Amino acid sequence: MPLFYRLAADAIVLVHMSYVLVVVFGLVVTWIGVFLRHSWARNFWWRCGHLTMIVIVVAESWAGITCPLTVWEQQLRDSAHQETYSGGFIANLVHDWLFYDLPPWFFIVGYSTFGLLVALSFVFAPPRWPQFRKPVSAGSLK
Repeated sequence: MPLFYRLAADAIVLVHMSYVLVVVFGLVVTWIGVFLRHSWARNFWWRCGHLTMIVIVVAESWAGITCPLTVWEQQLRDSAHQETYSGGFIANLVHDWLFYDLPPWFFIVGYSTFGLLVALSFVFAPPRWPQFRKPVSAGSLK
C-alpha cells in the first residue's frame, strides 16, 4: 500500500505544478495573445478562471493557509512512510521547482504582485463579455 500512497503523492505534485504553470504562463500567453490580437486572449471565461486561480493563491498566502495540495501531498507521503521527499524523478524535479525555503512575507509579496498584474490585465486588455443569444420565439419560426 505504501507504493499507492507514493504514486498518489507524486500525482498531486504534478497537479500542483500544472496549476502553477497555468497561473504563470497563462498571464504570459494572454498578453502575447492580446498583442497578436487573438480572440481567445479576451475570452471572458478563460480570463475569469485565470484570475480566480491567482486570487485563491493570494488569499491563501494572506490568510497564512498552506495550499491544500501541499497538505494532501504531505499526508500521502506520511502514509507511504517517506520521511523525506523521494518520489520518482519527474515528481522530485517538480517538487524542487515548487518549494523553496524562504520567509512567508516573500511569497505574500510575490503572489500579491502577480495577482495585481493579472488584475491589471483586465484594465489594459479587458475580456469580452459573453454574448448571450436571445431565445427564438414561437412566432418567429413561421
